[in-house]
Amino acid sequence: MDREEFIEQAYFFRVFRERLEDSTPAQEILAGVRDEILTTTKLPLAIDFLVGELHVHGKIGHGMGRLKHYFMPFQTFIMQKAEDEDARLDFRLALKMLEREAEFRADGNMTPQALFIYQFECIARNRLGYTEGLDAITADPTYDEYWQKWFKHVHLNLGSVDFADLVYMRSEQHLEDVRHRTRDADYQASYAILFDRQTGRIAKANQGKDPLYMFAALQRQLGFPAVPRPAPPRTKPLFEPHIDQRFHRLENRLTLLEQETKGELDLSKFYEGKKSPFGSDSDKS
Repeated sequence: MDREEFIEQAYFFRVFRERLEDSTPAQEILAGVRDEILTTTKLPLAIDFLVGELHVHGKIGHGMGRLKHYFMPFQTFIMQKAEDEDARLDFRLALKMLEREAEFRADGNMTPQALFIYQFECIARNRLGYTEGLDAITADPTYDEYWQKWFKHVHLNLGSVDFADLVYMRSEQHLEDVRHRTRDADYQASYAILFDRQTGRIAKANQGKDPLYMFAALQRQLGFPAVPRPAPPRTKPLFEPHIDQRFHRLENRLTLLEQETKGELDLSKFYEGKKSPFGSDSDKS
């Protein structure tokens, strides 16, 4: 698709996420953002279709799956995983992932190797399932037949072969290493070289390590897009201690006022272990 389409897609996913955080209903968001999208793109028509699918099925991913000529297979895969009741992928995080991918596709410097690493990290970091994820990546028209053939190789060997090794073996760095080791400057691989020398060097340096280290190195060194991560859990109290104490006192006062209004106020519990200021019945006698 044209760059214009991906720019509008990135805006759509970003606005969708931001308005969800403001507790705006999804149907209202879709209806509102449709008018903001450029009519020179096909996205407004796609949004109209998604609104209808949301009314009928209650899910957006189902509608994206039916618009295979517009939404990329990986986009549909991420959305369906976010809407899956058994999945652990937060819907807003999924929208952030789709927004970043659309921004990267709109960038004129996008390369298939950087796009694949981003998509694969999305799958690995969020545990979305390698079988379905690689199937969605393989169906992406961005990748030619050589990439698609290699994806099948990755699927068959993932788990028994380190992912960094799989990348390194298809890089220009591995080709150079073989030529140096065999002292054959004319050596040519019998398979397609998919990754450049720099990517291969980083993969080689991360052999035997957690793949997340390799992803981080590729982002630092080569500017590969970073996968959004969920917000860390809150470790500090929402309010300062003295403010929190004031809220507790106000809450207690409101509770007492409600009990007094209902005629259920019991003052005896405030004098447990203390002498009542009104004295006991024996004192009165």
